[in-house]
Amino acid sequence: MSHVPPAHALTHVRADGTAHMVDVSAKPVTAREASARGRVLVCPAAVSALRDGALPKGDALAVARIAGIQAVKRTSELIPLAHPVAVHAVAVDLAVADDGVDVTATVRTADRTGIEMEALTAVTVAALALVDMVKAVDKHARITDVRVTAKSGGRSGDWVEGDR
Repeated sequence: MSHVPPAHALTHVRADGTAHMVDVSAKPVTAREASARGRVLVCPAAVSALRDGALPKGDALAVARIAGIQAVKRTSELIPLAHPVAVHAVAVDLAVADDGVDVTATVRTADRTGIEMEALTAVTVAALALVDMVKAVDKHARITDVRVTAKSGGRSGDWVEGDR
């Protein structure tokens, strides 16, 4: 039995205030894509070590990329009300900048619900892995600015960061 809440209602909260997972079984399967971005701010010595491939733990960018990809597949285990979705493609990219590393992820599916949480999880876990890899050089590395930057597919339509 599917309950369709009024447009102004919170979809993951019942009338009594308790949280629940929304029933998406009646929704159509559609192609969906979401992108997210974040940054890991690090000191100049860490930037230099990243660029030179000289971190004590090894290839930090490769480890972070794989961690982000793996995280996408575990999102529904980590986020209580996220539905398990079939992941069809994941791209996680890391670019060393003068003050840190830019982390981006794009995730694709054909499913009944959005994939934004998977993109955010990819960026966040990749950033966490990067912090772990650079902590011997920079104990003050900081994750910042994690956000969804684009989405397409589904009932709510398409949008790109900057559109208001």
